[in-house]
Amino acid sequence: MKACGHLDSIREDVVPSSTEGCTDCLAIGERNWVHLRECLSCGHVECCDSSPHKHAAAHHRDSDHPVMRSIQPGEDWRWCYVDQVLV
Repeated sequence: MKACGHLDSIREDVVPSSTEGCTDCLAIGERNWVHLRECLSCGHVECCDSSPHKHAAAHHRDSDHPVMRSIQPGEDWRWCYVDQVLV
C-alpha cells in the first residue's frame, strides 16, 4: 500500500476561502460544480475533477499544494495529488 509523504503540509488552522462554493467558478460567474474540495495547505475551496473546470486539480498544479479534503456533507476523506492516495 502506497503511503502519503506530504502529511506535514496539512495545516490544522486552515480557514476555507468560501462557504458559497468553488471560489474560482464564482469568480467567473459560474455555479455548475459537482462537488467541493478544500486545500489543506491554504484553505482554497475549489470544484472536483467531475466538475467542468476541475479547479481543485488546477490549484494543485499551480500551487504544488499536495493534499485536499472533501467538504461535501457526510464525507470525511483527504486526497494527496502527489502520491495519488487517500490520506
